[in-house]
Amino acid sequence: MQVTNQGSVRVDLVGGTLDIEPINLIIKNVVTLNVATGLKASVTLSKIAFKGIEIYSKDYNKNYKYAAEDLTEENVVYSKKFEEMSFVLQILRLFNISSGLRMELSSGAPAGSGLGGSSAMGVTLYRALCNFTGENYDRLKTVLRVKAVESRILNQGMAGYQDYFPALTGGVLAIRGIEGEIKVEQLFTDELKLVLESHLVLISSGQSRQSGINNWEVYKAFFDKKPEVVAGLGRIAEISHATYEALKAREWDKMLNLIALEGTEREKLFPGITTEKIRNFTVELKKNGNVLGLKMCGAGGGGCFILVHKGIDPSVIEDKVRAHGMSILPFKVESPL
Repeated sequence: MQVTNQGSVRVDLVGGTLDIEPINLIIKNVVTLNVATGLKASVTLSKIAFKGIEIYSKDYNKNYKYAAEDLTEENVVYSKKFEEMSFVLQILRLFNISSGLRMELSSGAPAGSGLGGSSAMGVTLYRALCNFTGENYDRLKTVLRVKAVESRILNQGMAGYQDYFPALTGGVLAIRGIEGEIKVEQLFTDELKLVLESHLVLISSGQSRQSGINNWEVYKAFFDKKPEVVAGLGRIAEISHATYEALKAREWDKMLNLIALEGTEREKLFPGITTEKIRNFTVELKKNGNVLGLKMCGAGGGGCFILVHKGIDPSVIEDKVRAHGMSILPFKVESPL
Protein backbone atom coordinates (compact mmCIF):
# COMPACT_ATOMS: atom_id res chain seq x y z
CA MET A 1 0.00 0.00 0.00
CA GLN A 2 1.25 3.48 -0.86
CA VAL A 3 -0.23 6.96 -0.27
CA THR A 4 1.10 10.19 -1.79
CA ASN A 5 0.01 13.70 -0.87
CA GLN A 6 1.15 17.26 -1.63
CA GLY A 7 0.37 20.63 -0.08
CA SER A 8 1.42 24.19 -0.95
CA VAL A 9 3.68 26.32 1.20
CA ARG A 10 2.39 29.85 1.65
CA VAL A 11 3.50 33.36 1.00
CA ASP A 12 1.91 35.68 3.55
CA LEU A 13 0.76 39.00 2.13
CA VAL A 14 -0.44 40.88 5.24
CA GLY A 15 -1.47 40.18 8.80
CA GLY A 16 1.21 37.78 9.99
CA THR A 17 1.78 37.62 13.78
CA LEU A 18 -1.87 38.66 14.18
CA ASP A 19 -2.69 34.96 13.76
CA ILE A 20 -1.04 34.06 17.08
CA GLU A 21 -3.59 33.50 19.83
CA PRO A 22 -4.83 35.46 21.70
CA ILE A 23 -3.52 38.53 19.85
CA ASN A 24 -6.19 37.81 17.24
CA LEU A 25 -8.87 38.20 19.93
CA ILE A 26 -7.51 41.41 21.46
CA ILE A 27 -6.94 43.59 18.38
CA LYS A 28 -10.04 44.37 16.32
CA ASN A 29 -10.54 43.70 12.60
CA VAL A 30 -7.81 41.05 12.51
CA VAL A 31 -7.42 39.27 9.18
CA THR A 32 -4.44 37.51 7.64
CA LEU A 33 -4.10 37.20 3.86
CA ASN A 34 -1.87 34.60 2.24
CA VAL A 35 -1.51 32.61 -0.96
CA ALA A 36 -0.86 28.95 -1.72
CA THR A 37 2.20 28.71 -3.97
CA GLY A 38 3.52 26.23 -6.50
CA LEU A 39 6.22 25.28 -3.99
CA LYS A 40 4.83 22.15 -2.38
CA ALA A 41 5.50 19.90 0.55
CA SER A 42 5.25 16.25 -0.45
CA VAL A 43 4.71 13.01 1.46
CA THR A 44 4.83 9.39 0.30
CA LEU A 45 3.85 6.65 2.75
CA SER A 46 4.55 2.95 2.14
CA LYS A 47 3.93 -0.19 4.17
CA ILE A 48 7.09 -2.15 4.97
CA ALA A 49 7.95 -5.27 7.01
CA PHE A 50 10.40 -3.47 9.32
CA LYS A 51 9.42 -3.38 13.01
CA GLY A 52 9.88 0.32 13.26
CA ILE A 53 9.79 3.50 11.17
CA GLU A 54 11.93 4.49 8.21
CA ILE A 55 12.12 8.11 7.08
CA TYR A 56 13.85 9.58 4.07
CA SER A 57 14.11 13.38 4.28
CA LYS A 58 14.70 15.05 0.92
CA ASP A 59 15.44 18.31 2.74
CA TYR A 60 18.35 16.75 4.62
CA ASN A 61 19.09 14.08 1.96
CA LYS A 62 19.26 11.63 4.82
CA ASN A 63 17.72 8.30 5.89
CA TYR A 64 16.52 7.64 9.42
CA LYS A 65 15.54 4.31 11.01
CA TYR A 66 13.86 3.95 14.39
CA ALA A 67 13.05 0.67 16.12
CA ALA A 68 9.48 0.45 17.42
CA GLU A 69 10.58 -0.16 20.99
CA ASP A 70 12.55 3.09 20.99
CA LEU A 71 9.59 5.23 19.94
CA THR A 72 8.28 5.79 23.45
CA GLU A 73 6.47 8.92 24.56
CA GLU A 74 9.46 9.84 26.70
CA ASN A 75 11.90 9.56 23.78
CA VAL A 76 9.72 11.19 21.14
CA VAL A 77 7.93 13.93 23.06
CA TYR A 78 9.94 14.79 26.16
CA SER A 79 13.57 14.34 25.17
CA LYS A 80 15.87 15.45 22.36
CA LYS A 81 16.83 11.89 21.46
CA PHE A 82 15.27 12.16 17.98
CA GLU A 83 15.45 15.93 17.62
CA GLU A 84 15.79 16.23 13.82
CA MET A 85 12.66 14.15 13.16
CA SER A 86 10.79 15.04 16.35
CA PHE A 87 7.99 16.87 14.51
CA VAL A 88 7.34 13.92 12.20
CA LEU A 89 7.52 11.32 14.94
CA GLN A 90 5.18 13.30 17.17
CA ILE A 91 2.61 13.48 14.36
CA LEU A 92 2.91 9.69 13.95
CA ARG A 93 2.12 9.30 17.65
CA LEU A 94 -1.24 11.00 17.02
CA PHE A 95 -2.09 7.89 14.96
CA ASN A 96 -0.40 5.41 17.34
CA ILE A 97 1.96 4.31 14.56
CA SER A 98 5.41 3.03 15.53
CA SER A 99 6.03 0.17 13.09
CA GLY A 100 5.76 -0.99 9.48
CA LEU A 101 5.94 2.40 7.78
CA ARG A 102 8.38 4.15 5.43
CA MET A 103 7.99 7.86 4.72
CA GLU A 104 9.56 10.07 2.07
CA LEU A 105 9.22 13.74 3.01
CA SER A 106 9.96 17.15 1.56
CA SER A 107 8.94 20.51 3.01
CA GLY A 108 8.87 22.18 -0.43
CA ALA A 109 10.78 25.24 0.76
CA PRO A 110 14.40 26.07 1.56
CA ALA A 111 15.33 25.56 5.23
CA GLY A 112 14.80 28.73 7.23
CA SER A 113 12.91 30.37 4.35
CA GLY A 114 10.01 31.77 6.37
CA LEU A 115 7.50 30.17 3.98
CA GLY A 116 5.98 27.83 6.57
CA GLY A 117 7.46 24.72 4.96
CA SER A 118 7.42 22.65 8.16
CA SER A 119 3.78 23.57 8.85
CA ALA A 120 2.78 22.68 5.27
CA MET A 121 4.62 19.39 5.52
CA GLY A 122 3.01 18.65 8.88
CA VAL A 123 -0.59 18.97 7.69
CA THR A 124 0.26 17.26 4.39
CA LEU A 125 1.64 14.33 6.39
CA TYR A 126 -1.37 14.31 8.71
CA ARG A 127 -3.80 14.20 5.79
CA ALA A 128 -1.79 11.42 4.13
CA LEU A 129 -1.90 9.45 7.40
CA CYS A 130 -5.68 9.84 7.46
CA ASN A 131 -5.79 8.23 4.00
CA PHE A 132 -3.28 5.58 5.04
CA THR A 133 -5.12 4.55 8.21
CA GLY A 134 -8.70 5.16 7.08
CA GLU A 135 -9.27 7.85 9.71
CA ASN A 136 -11.83 10.49 8.76
CA TYR A 137 -10.14 13.68 7.57
CA ASP A 138 -11.32 16.94 9.11
CA ARG A 139 -9.54 20.13 8.04
CA LEU A 140 -9.84 22.07 11.29
CA LYS A 141 -8.90 19.06 13.42
CA THR A 142 -5.86 18.53 11.20
CA VAL A 143 -4.74 22.14 11.68
CA LEU A 144 -5.33 22.21 15.43
CA ARG A 145 -3.53 18.92 16.13
CA VAL A 146 -0.50 19.69 13.97
CA LYS A 147 -0.34 23.26 15.31
CA ALA A 148 -0.36 21.91 18.86
CA VAL A 149 2.59 19.61 18.10
CA GLU A 150 4.53 22.40 16.39
CA SER A 151 3.83 24.79 19.29
CA ARG A 152 5.20 22.23 21.74
CA ILE A 153 8.38 21.83 19.71
CA LEU A 154 8.73 25.59 19.16
CA ASN A 155 8.46 26.13 22.93
CA GLN A 156 8.10 29.89 22.44
CA GLY A 157 4.40 30.53 22.74
CA MET A 158 1.72 29.35 20.33
CA ALA A 159 2.36 28.78 16.64
CA GLY A 160 0.23 30.98 14.41
CA TYR A 161 -2.61 29.34 12.49
CA GLN A 162 -2.15 30.87 9.04
CA ASP A 163 0.64 28.57 7.78
CA TYR A 164 -1.42 25.37 7.73
CA PHE A 165 -4.44 26.22 5.59
CA PRO A 166 -2.89 26.90 2.13
CA ALA A 167 -1.56 23.33 2.00
CA LEU A 168 -5.10 22.04 2.58
CA THR A 169 -7.12 24.52 0.50
CA GLY A 170 -4.96 26.13 -2.20
CA GLY A 171 -5.89 29.55 -3.53
CA VAL A 172 -5.77 32.97 -1.89
CA LEU A 173 -7.08 33.06 1.67
CA ALA A 174 -8.45 35.50 4.22
CA ILE A 175 -8.07 33.81 7.62
CA ARG A 176 -9.67 35.04 10.84
CA GLY A 177 -9.41 33.56 14.29
CA ILE A 178 -12.46 34.15 16.46
CA GLU A 179 -13.54 32.64 19.77
CA GLY A 180 -13.05 28.89 19.42
CA GLU A 181 -13.03 28.98 15.63
CA ILE A 182 -10.86 29.77 12.62
CA LYS A 183 -12.73 31.11 9.60
CA VAL A 184 -11.19 30.71 6.15
CA GLU A 185 -12.49 32.66 3.15
CA GLN A 186 -11.39 31.70 -0.35
CA LEU A 187 -10.62 34.82 -2.42
CA PHE A 188 -9.03 33.25 -5.51
CA THR A 189 -9.91 34.60 -8.94
CA ASP A 190 -7.98 34.30 -12.18
CA GLU A 191 -7.66 38.09 -12.28
CA LEU A 192 -6.20 38.21 -8.76
CA LYS A 193 -3.80 35.40 -9.61
CA LEU A 194 -2.52 37.38 -12.61
CA VAL A 195 -2.14 40.58 -10.59
CA LEU A 196 -0.17 38.89 -7.82
CA GLU A 197 2.07 36.89 -10.14
CA SER A 198 2.88 39.96 -12.25
CA HIS A 199 3.58 42.31 -9.32
CA LEU A 200 5.36 40.16 -6.74
CA VAL A 201 8.81 38.59 -6.93
CA LEU A 202 9.69 35.92 -4.35
CA ILE A 203 13.34 36.21 -3.33
CA SER A 204 15.45 34.00 -1.09
CA SER A 205 17.96 36.09 0.81
CA GLY A 206 20.31 33.14 1.33
CA GLN A 207 20.23 33.95 5.06
CA SER A 208 18.59 31.22 7.12
CA ARG A 209 16.46 32.26 10.07
CA GLN A 210 15.29 30.43 13.17
CA SER A 211 11.54 29.97 13.12
CA GLY A 212 9.57 31.96 15.63
CA ILE A 213 12.34 34.02 17.26
CA ASN A 214 11.11 37.40 16.01
CA ASN A 215 7.45 36.52 16.54
CA TRP A 216 8.27 35.50 20.11
CA GLU A 217 9.98 38.84 20.79
CA VAL A 218 7.01 40.73 19.35
CA TYR A 219 4.55 38.48 21.22
CA LYS A 220 6.28 39.12 24.55
CA ALA A 221 6.50 42.85 23.89
CA PHE A 222 2.77 42.98 23.06
CA PHE A 223 1.79 41.35 26.35
CA ASP A 224 4.35 43.42 28.23
CA LYS A 225 2.31 46.29 26.77
CA LYS A 226 5.23 48.03 25.12
CA PRO A 227 3.48 51.01 23.46
CA GLU A 228 5.37 50.88 20.15
CA VAL A 229 4.57 47.18 19.62
CA VAL A 230 0.92 47.45 20.70
CA ALA A 231 0.48 50.44 18.38
CA GLY A 232 2.47 48.76 15.59
CA LEU A 233 0.36 45.60 15.58
CA GLY A 234 -2.74 47.79 15.66
CA ARG A 235 -1.52 49.59 12.53
CA ILE A 236 -0.74 46.27 10.85
CA ALA A 237 -4.29 45.11 11.63
CA GLU A 238 -5.71 48.30 10.08
CA ILE A 239 -3.53 47.90 6.99
CA SER A 240 -4.42 44.22 6.66
CA HIS A 241 -8.14 44.95 6.87
CA ALA A 242 -7.76 47.74 4.29
CA THR A 243 -5.83 45.33 2.03
CA TYR A 244 -8.69 42.83 2.29
CA GLU A 245 -11.22 45.55 1.39
CA ALA A 246 -9.11 46.72 -1.58
CA LEU A 247 -8.77 43.13 -2.82
CA LYS A 248 -12.52 42.56 -2.58
CA ALA A 249 -13.13 45.82 -4.48
CA ARG A 250 -10.50 44.86 -7.11
CA GLU A 251 -8.55 48.02 -6.37
CA TRP A 252 -5.30 46.37 -7.34
CA ASP A 253 -2.94 49.35 -7.14
CA LYS A 254 -4.22 50.16 -3.66
CA MET A 255 -3.87 46.53 -2.61
CA LEU A 256 -0.26 46.34 -3.77
CA ASN A 257 0.70 49.61 -2.05
CA LEU A 258 -0.87 48.37 1.17
CA ILE A 259 1.11 45.10 1.03
CA ALA A 260 4.30 47.14 0.72
CA LEU A 261 3.16 49.44 3.54
CA GLU A 262 2.51 46.45 5.81
CA GLY A 263 6.09 45.34 5.18
CA THR A 264 7.37 48.76 6.22
CA GLU A 265 5.29 48.79 9.41
CA ARG A 266 6.39 45.25 10.27
CA GLU A 267 10.07 46.24 10.15
CA LYS A 268 9.41 48.70 13.00
CA LEU A 269 8.24 45.97 15.40
CA PHE A 270 11.63 44.42 16.11
CA PRO A 271 15.14 45.20 14.79
CA GLY A 272 15.80 41.65 13.59
CA ILE A 273 12.84 41.37 11.22
CA THR A 274 14.94 42.58 8.28
CA THR A 275 18.68 42.31 7.81
CA GLU A 276 21.21 44.84 6.61
CA LYS A 277 21.77 42.74 3.47
CA ILE A 278 18.06 42.85 2.58
CA ARG A 279 17.73 46.56 3.38
CA ASN A 280 20.71 47.47 1.20
CA PHE A 281 19.34 45.42 -1.68
CA THR A 282 15.92 47.07 -1.46
CA VAL A 283 17.34 50.61 -1.25
CA GLU A 284 19.30 49.96 -4.43
CA LEU A 285 16.29 48.57 -6.31
CA LYS A 286 13.98 51.40 -5.25
CA LYS A 287 16.15 53.86 -7.17
CA ASN A 288 14.45 52.96 -10.46
CA GLY A 289 11.01 53.96 -9.12
CA ASN A 290 9.24 50.74 -10.06
CA VAL A 291 9.63 49.02 -6.68
CA LEU A 292 6.94 49.76 -4.10
CA GLY A 293 8.61 47.94 -1.21
CA LEU A 294 9.33 44.59 0.34
CA LYS A 295 7.46 42.30 2.68
CA MET A 296 9.35 39.75 4.77
CA CYS A 297 7.87 36.26 4.69
CA GLY A 298 6.91 34.80 8.05
CA ALA A 299 8.76 36.11 11.10
CA GLY A 300 11.62 37.58 9.05
CA GLY A 301 15.20 37.72 10.22
CA GLY A 302 16.41 36.37 6.89
CA GLY A 303 14.78 33.74 4.74
CA CYS A 304 12.49 34.88 1.92
CA PHE A 305 10.76 38.14 1.12
CA ILE A 306 8.46 39.38 -1.58
CA LEU A 307 9.40 42.39 -3.66
CA VAL A 308 6.27 44.39 -4.51
CA HIS A 309 6.58 46.28 -7.79
CA LYS A 310 4.58 48.12 -10.44
CA GLY A 311 5.08 45.45 -13.08
CA ILE A 312 8.63 44.56 -14.04
CA ASP A 313 10.12 41.46 -15.61
CA PRO A 314 11.99 39.51 -12.88
CA SER A 315 14.82 38.97 -15.37
CA VAL A 316 15.48 42.73 -15.21
CA ILE A 317 16.51 42.45 -11.55
CA GLU A 318 18.05 38.97 -11.70
CA ASP A 319 21.63 40.23 -11.97
CA LYS A 320 21.16 42.52 -8.96
CA VAL A 321 19.63 39.65 -6.98
CA ARG A 322 22.59 37.40 -7.70
CA ALA A 323 25.08 40.18 -6.99
CA HIS A 324 23.69 40.39 -3.45
CA GLY A 325 24.02 36.63 -2.93
CA MET A 326 20.29 36.06 -3.31
CA SER A 327 18.09 34.07 -5.69
CA ILE A 328 14.65 34.37 -7.26
CA LEU A 329 12.24 31.54 -6.44
CA PRO A 330 9.33 30.59 -8.71
CA PHE A 331 6.14 32.36 -7.61
CA LYS A 332 2.90 30.82 -8.82
CA VAL A 333 -0.50 31.15 -7.12
CA GLU A 334 -2.19 27.77 -6.96
CA SER A 335 -5.87 27.34 -7.75
CA PRO A 336 -8.20 26.21 -4.95
CA LEU A 337 -8.21 22.47 -4.30
